[in-house]
Amino acid sequence: MRTNLQVPFAEKDEAKRLGARWDAKKRVWYVQNMTDPAAFKRWLPDPESPAPGPGGVTASKPASTASTVRRGSRFFELPCDCLPWIGCAACQREVEARGWQALA
Repeated sequence: MRTNLQVPFAEKDEAKRLGARWDAKKRVWYVQNMTDPAAFKRWLPDPESPAPGPGGVTASKPASTASTVRRGSRFFELPCDCLPWIGCAACQREVEARGWQALA
């Protein structure tokens, strides 16, 4: 059975080391036939969050708690689901508002 994960980009190498795989078509990390759910607990989707729609995209980003998510001091969420290194008009405004150099 396939289990999709919510892995932040900064933690992708750790998830991969534990056996997670990247689905490029759906743009989501997943584990096939998970034998040890404890290893992936922090990346398991919240059962109360909306189910992913077509392409693995959720209608809204799930809320996170500080106890389960480790992020850098300069982390901020983008208002869309595009890839940060590709960007879109919504990302550009948010990035520039934070004083960062605009994305590609």
